[in-house]
Amino acid sequence: MTADEHAERFTLLRPLLFTIAYEILGSATEADDVLQDSYLRWADVDLATVRDTKSYLAQVVTRQALNALRASARRREDYVGPWLPEPLLLDGRDGAADVVLAESVSMAMLVLLETLGPDERAVFVLREVFGFDYDDIAGAVGKSVVTVRQVAHRAREHVRARRKRYRPLDPAQTARITERFMTAAANGDLEGLLAVLAPNATWTADSGGKATAARHPVVGADKVAAMVVGLFRMGPQVLPDLRIETVTCNGAPAVVAYSADRIEGVFLIEIDEEKITNFYVIRNPDKLAAAAIPRTISR
Repeated sequence: MTADEHAERFTLLRPLLFTIAYEILGSATEADDVLQDSYLRWADVDLATVRDTKSYLAQVVTRQALNALRASARRREDYVGPWLPEPLLLDGRDGAADVVLAESVSMAMLVLLETLGPDERAVFVLREVFGFDYDDIAGAVGKSVVTVRQVAHRAREHVRARRKRYRPLDPAQTARITERFMTAAANGDLEGLLAVLAPNATWTADSGGKATAARHPVVGADKVAAMVVGLFRMGPQVLPDLRIETVTCNGAPAVVAYSADRIEGVFLIEIDEEKITNFYVIRNPDKLAAAAIPRTISR
C-alpha cells in the first residue's frame, strides 16, 4: 500500500472526520489537531487489515477527540466568564443544507452537548447524528456494546429533555429577520429591536477575559436591546475602521465584526417563531482565528 492511498482515503473522509471531532470538542482548532494526530496514526496502518475505512477512521478520530476533551477539562473549569464553542464559518456548498446536520452543529446544540460527559457526548454524536452501529461506537469509546446502548439511551434522553423545539425558518425568513435586526441596531432604533427580540432574549458572550464583553449572560429583550444599541453606537468610536458583515456560522445567521482585516467578534443569532431568542457572542481572540476559515461539514 502506498502513502498516496492512505492520503486519498483520509482526504475523502476528512469532512466527516472533522465534523465528528468538532461536535465532540466544540473547537475547530482542536478538531484540526485531532485530525493531524489521527492521520499520523493512520499513515502507519496496514490497509490490508482495514475492513471498513469509514468505521476505522471514525474510531481513531473519536478516541483522539476524547483524549483531547479530557485534557482540556481543567482549562474549561478555570475559564473566565461563559465558555462557548468556537464558531464555525460554513462553506455555502456544504452539508449544512441538511436540516438534521445543521442542527447538530448549531451553537445551541453544541452548548447543550457541553452538559454531557465525554463518553455520553461521543456516543450521542456517533449514534444520533451519524448513525454508526453500536459495535463501531463500542470500539471507539472502549466500552461494551451493552454499556454503549445504555449510554446512548441516557444521552438521548438528556438531550431530548433540554433541547428546545424550533420551527425551522426558510432562508428568506431568516434573512428578513436578520436584516430587520441589523437595520434597527445600526439606527439605534430600540422599538425596532424590541419588535424582533423574544421577551426572554439572551446575550451570552465568551471573551475568556481577553476582550471586553459581559461576564454574565444578559437576559430580557429590554436589556439586550439596550446593549446592542450601545455596542453599535460605541463601535465606530472605539474602532474607526470597523466593518460589519453577515455570514452563516454553525448553520445560523451571524454577524462578524472586523477591524481592518482582523476579526473582533462573531455574533451568532438564534431565531425561533420569527423572534431572536439568543445571541452567542465570541470575542476571545483565541477562538476567532478558526472562524476566518470556511469549513465543509459532512455526514
